[in-house]
Amino acid sequence: MARILYGIHGTGHGHAMRGLTIARRLKQHQFLFVCADDAVPVLSPEFPVHQIPNLGTVFKDYKVDFGATIRHSIPLLKNSEKYIRELTDLIHAFGPDVCMTDLEYFVPRAAERAEIPCLSLGHQHVITCCRHSNLPGNMWWDTWLQGMTPKYLFRPTDENLIVSFYQPPVLPRYRARVVPPILRDQVLAATPSDEGHVVVYQSNSTSPELIDFLKKATKRRCYVFGYRMEEGEDGNVVYMKKSEEGFLKLLAGCSYVIQGGSHTLMTEALHLGKPIFTIPLKAMVEQRFNAWYIERLNYGMQADMEKLNPMDLLRFEARLDDYRREIAKGRFCGNEIVFGLVDTFIRTKRLPETGEPPVLETKEKRGPMKLAAPEDMCWEEASAAVDPRRKKRASRRTGA
Repeated sequence: MARILYGIHGTGHGHAMRGLTIARRLKQHQFLFVCADDAVPVLSPEFPVHQIPNLGTVFKDYKVDFGATIRHSIPLLKNSEKYIRELTDLIHAFGPDVCMTDLEYFVPRAAERAEIPCLSLGHQHVITCCRHSNLPGNMWWDTWLQGMTPKYLFRPTDENLIVSFYQPPVLPRYRARVVPPILRDQVLAATPSDEGHVVVYQSNSTSPELIDFLKKATKRRCYVFGYRMEEGEDGNVVYMKKSEEGFLKLLAGCSYVIQGGSHTLMTEALHLGKPIFTIPLKAMVEQRFNAWYIERLNYGMQADMEKLNPMDLLRFEARLDDYRREIAKGRFCGNEIVFGLVDTFIRTKRLPETGEPPVLETKEKRGPMKLAAPEDMCWEEASAAVDPRRKKRASRRTGA
């Protein structure tokens, strides 16, 4: 058994669900997650969590609130040494064999200081570490400017594993591999059908223009998740509370998906054979890359929230069969490959450079699993060693 300190970006649920899926599958190892914000309620019911402030993005009215984001980030960056020292102490107390990061700022810096190998595992570095040909002219400036965030702020580590439904070539100066995405067990267990409705998901922010657009552009029943209103009906629009089971049931049975530019939902929809009408946030270059590849690979269509036209959706609906045919040719689940590569990194501290990636064999079909808390509670003691507020809880859990 190895010990892994795993930093998770806390904005949204995609990063946390990826980490949770990996930790569930590699349960022979002991994971301690470092995260904050949205990631905490996703991970803490099953795995130990040490909370460190999240260097995230603030959204408002379907846009990035740059002022609020800067005001939030500056104090964290000014105090970065404090948090890096805290995690360095946690490393000494917990004794990880390796560290991992999914776009988390502090863990890779603490790992570097403690000379612990660190694997970057996520999607955003597809921008930094890969070559993209024929980018449209209106993306070059944003790619250069916004690409500084994953290139320098959340910089690649010595070893990088990129999960993506599109797989551009890796630039030779990076040690990186691009593999198909990770899917939750619940998604793998879902049976797709076409019941005629539409799933609409707004993850980071909402826009009232989208609701007016849905009422004008289609007669299909539209189930809207993530909106500021969570219950009720307005014409063909049905507002839904967030529910994993309810969402996945509707996702499996929908005709298509309308969403922002979230890579996680895109991969789940594509795995279930659903075309995507994507409306990326302009100030999120990763979302714009995702939307551009959706359109380039003929998996769906991208649109601009500020220029939504009902005719756009009519043209999209007219091509649903074409999109489905192209989606059926794709490969959107790389679970066993990712698990095998992560397990190899944990054991050898390196990713294999060439050849077929190792696959972690599955002897039997796995359904959704719930893990009990590990009997070895040393993670509680480690966390208490650097956070006095946890000492009482640690003593109670360990019987001290």
